[in-house]
Amino acid sequence: MKQLKWFEREFSQSADPRLLPSLLERLLGTPARLEEKLTGISPEWLTTWVDGTWTIQENVGHLADLEPLWLGRLEDIVNGEAELRPTDLSNEATTLANHNATPPQVLLQSFRQQRLRAVQRLQEVDDAVLHRSALHPRMCTPMRPMDLFLFVAEHDDHHLARISALARQLAGQQSERAVSSTAAATSNL
Repeated sequence: MKQLKWFEREFSQSADPRLLPSLLERLLGTPARLEEKLTGISPEWLTTWVDGTWTIQENVGHLADLEPLWLGRLEDIVNGEAELRPTDLSNEATTLANHNATPPQVLLQSFRQQRLRAVQRLQEVDDAVLHRSALHPRMCTPMRPMDLFLFVAEHDDHHLARISALARQLAGQQSERAVSSTAAATSNL
């Protein structure tokens, strides 16, 4: 099944602020889920491009690249801004970062540290802020901190699923090459 592209997704739900403890656990668990996922993937696949899309490592780096945006958007809500700060929809930071040249453990550690900072900040906001909202610039929908970080958690899961899909695709390509090599070797007998 083909994965829905991120920009095709819609977020119109309003998350109950009382679910914050569960959401915090989900957000804090993403670095561990990501690390676990990478341990099961062949190291040479981490920097292999498939169909001109980001590599597995570039997906990891992208998650770290966006952490300052999430934290900044939380600050927008805390400060009473009418609209959340925009992002670069072309993801130029990820494209230019050359994440494939960075060791995966460095990317994972950066993501973990930044995520912890964002979660700690979210834990510090008072109840009044949890009910405050600002307009999401692309989707034109109001987001409270819960909505924003549910969006973040869904974005995490989107990239975790993408990493899994890339690993499956690369495994399939490797199997096809092995079958072709075996067939070629057999025909030469």
